[in-house]
Amino acid sequence: MPDRPRPLLLRLPATSANLGAAFDTAAVALDFALEIEAEPASAFSIHATGRNIAECSQLHGNLILDTYRALLTREGRSVLPLSLRMENQIPLGMGCGSSAAGRLAAVALAAHFGALGWSSARVLAEAAALEGHPDNVAACWYGGLAIAARSSDDPAHTLPLVSIPPPDAWRAILALPAHPLATSHARSVLPDAWSRTDVVANLQATALLAPAFASGRADLLAAATTDHLHQTYRSAICPLLDPLLPLVGQHGIHSVTLSGAGPSVLLITQTDQAPALAAIARSIQPFGWQPDRDVEILFARFATFGADQFWLIV
Repeated sequence: MPDRPRPLLLRLPATSANLGAAFDTAAVALDFALEIEAEPASAFSIHATGRNIAECSQLHGNLILDTYRALLTREGRSVLPLSLRMENQIPLGMGCGSSAAGRLAAVALAAHFGALGWSSARVLAEAAALEGHPDNVAACWYGGLAIAARSSDDPAHTLPLVSIPPPDAWRAILALPAHPLATSHARSVLPDAWSRTDVVANLQATALLAPAFASGRADLLAAATTDHLHQTYRSAICPLLDPLLPLVGQHGIHSVTLSGAGPSVLLITQTDQAPALAAIARSIQPFGWQPDRDVEILFARFATFGADQFWLIV
C-alpha cells in the first residue's frame, strides 16, 4: 500500500503587476499572503479565515480546488481529497494577485499530492500557462520584482525570468476602492492594437524599471512606471487612479500605478509614509471618499522571498 502523502504548508504572497509601463511583463511581491495547510482526508473540506471567507470556503467553484482536480485528472492521477486550513490576506478581485496565488497553490498541491515529480520551475510554468501571463505568478513564486517572459514551445517547462530584491527602504501603499473588478472586464476595455509611438514609450520606460529597483534609484520610478498602453483605458473603471496619479513626485511618493488590472492603486514611497497618507486623503476627499470608510488603505513592505522558499512538507 503506498505511503500516505505528508501534509504541505504553502505561503503565497500578494503581488502587484504591470507597475505602469511593464504591462504583462513585471510584478512585485508584497508581504501579505495566502497561507494554506493541506493534508489528505476522506472528503474535501476548507476551514478559511481572513479575507473573503465565504468565497474561500466554497468546495465547488473554488479556483484552488477546481484547478487541483483538473490537473490531477489531466495527468491521469486519482483525485485525493484534501482538508485545507486557509488564512487569506489577499483581497479578491482587487488587482493584488489573488488568482495567481490561487493557481500556484493548486499546482503545488497537485504536484505534491499527485506525486507528479514536478520541479519548482515546472510548477511555475504550469501556473503561468493557467494564468495566461507570467508576471504575477513569477513574483508570487520567487518574490521581489519579477520580470518574466513566456515560451509556449519550451519542452523543459521553464520561464525565462529574473527576480530583483527591492530596496529595504521602499514601501508600498495600496488604495482599495469599495468594489472589486473582474480582470476579464479590465481587459475588455483595452484596444486591439496600439501605435508604435506608445509601444516604444512603454519599452523605454520598462527598460528603466529593473535598474531602478536593482540600484535603489527611486528618482527613476516616475519615468519607469509611466504607461501608454492600459491605464488610460482603465481609468474609467478604476476610479482611484485619476485622483491619485498627480501625486507622483510629491510627498515622498515616487510612483502611482494601477495594481495589476485594478481597481486598486499602488503607490511606492520611502520609509516615512505619513506625508503620503495625508496626501492620499486630501486627493480623494473632493470625490466624497474617506480613508477607511470608502477607501481601504493597506501598508506593505516588498517581499524578497516568494512561495518557492516557503513551501514546506511536514
